[in-house]
Amino acid sequence: MEWKSEGSAQETRSAVVQEQEGVLEDTDEDGVSESFQLLQIDVGCECGGGETSPAGTAPWCSKNVQRKQRHWEKIVAAKKSKRKQEKERRKANRAENPGVCPQHSKRFLKALTKEKLLEAKHSGPRLCIDLSMSHHMSKKELSRLAGQIRRLYGSNKKADRPFWIYLTGFTTDSPLYEECLRMNDGFSSYLLDITEEDCFNLFPLETLVYLTPDSEHALEDVALNKVYILGGLVDESIQKKVTFQKAWEHSVKTARLPIQEYMVRCQNGKNYHSEILAINQVFDVLATYFETHSWPEALKKGVSSGKGYVLRSSVE
Repeated sequence: MEWKSEGSAQETRSAVVQEQEGVLEDTDEDGVSESFQLLQIDVGCECGGGETSPAGTAPWCSKNVQRKQRHWEKIVAAKKSKRKQEKERRKANRAENPGVCPQHSKRFLKALTKEKLLEAKHSGPRLCIDLSMSHHMSKKELSRLAGQIRRLYGSNKKADRPFWIYLTGFTTDSPLYEECLRMNDGFSSYLLDITEEDCFNLFPLETLVYLTPDSEHALEDVALNKVYILGGLVDESIQKKVTFQKAWEHSVKTARLPIQEYMVRCQNGKNYHSEILAINQVFDVLATYFETHSWPEALKKGVSSGKGYVLRSSVE
């Protein structure tokens, strides 16, 4: 009957091994940081596989368990020390700069931005981007336009006095809409108005000002009772007077940025000079002027040096 005793002993050892493996797998996730997670090892569960140590002595643990426990304790201690140092640094900065406002959380800043944009919807200046010409553009041009819309919206969010933006002539089944969703994170939740209706039918014609570089009239001011229209057109073939012709057909007033009045041509290697700006660059000019009421400062903000123009005051 010795074979039965040996079999029983093997079964007992197998059960003990299985119990130890099960205990090793029973670990707890510790959210010490957001960047990574550690498995906190319960020394009591890992010690001895259920064996009891003599009274008055510490429970027995394997060297591997002890090593993991020491590693985990070092990481926790380092993080506590780092948090303490950061807290002391912020405290010292507040003491040195008592007039500086404390840094706000991302949640607070996001809520503040939303509040400013919704306020602009009721009482701020209005900007309309005419996207009814997007069907004439290639896939590459649509991608560039989607990028310009993203940058324009980003600039508007950062502005102290933002505009309320309308995307008109814009259908949700159009290639441009799909491109905006692909390129712009969170595009579907942008705080602006999207409509399939044409801008000329959406607002009274007497309130509209179509901004086009082909206009003879320089823009003098940004008024709250006007709606400023930007042609959403990226045309690499440079077809002239497309937006001007469209405004003329609807008897809408046109204006251009006062680049000729405040800027002069400068020499460059390519001998290139252009008053045609991307819609996000035009917006930067409008938003800066609305805040500062200074055309030189606004044009310096939006007209890049690559356009071949510099402020007149910088060369005099």
